[in-house]
Amino acid sequence: MSGDAEKTIRTELDADERLVWVGRPRTGIRLYSSDVFLIPFSLLWCGFAVYWEKGVLDRGAPGFFVLYGLPFIAMGLYVVFGRFIIDALRRQRTFYGLTPRRAIIVSGLFTREVRSLQLESIGEISVTERRDHSGTISLGKSTNTNGWGTKMMAPSWPGAAKILPPSFESIENVRNVYAQIRECRRASEAGG
Repeated sequence: MSGDAEKTIRTELDADERLVWVGRPRTGIRLYSSDVFLIPFSLLWCGFAVYWEKGVLDRGAPGFFVLYGLPFIAMGLYVVFGRFIIDALRRQRTFYGLTPRRAIIVSGLFTREVRSLQLESIGEISVTERRDHSGTISLGKSTNTNGWGTKMMAPSWPGAAKILPPSFESIENVRNVYAQIRECRRASEAGG
């Protein structure tokens, strides 16, 4: 078990609880499948916003027009660069734990957020596995009924936590962890 992850998750355990598994997502810059669309779009957005702002400044337009373009440039820079940095920082501060009764996710950039999910009350559990046996386990369904929009949303987008299901994202040996969740869930349902 990872030292930092284990120490972080242990602070969230009840006195009679034991850890079955702890982990954390892969760190560093990560590309999502939605980036096939988002990277070209973000470059066009940011490019147009910079072009607009340069044109406004070159023509000596009133201050309102100069200020009007700044939020679009800021948004463009976030979509081009910032979202990758925020996502990497978010995953660097995320820890996962599994006990016989619940899944625990500790995360947060500016505040500590703890999500505790009772295994018996989780409806759908789905797994996405990569060739290297890493992957993501989604603990529930998305609250968004627009499937296309949900697939385009990366966890680092503002408001994503309200739409995307809680998940053990980008973890090593995803199949083994999935099997442990299922085993704990069966035991929890049989005992309750």
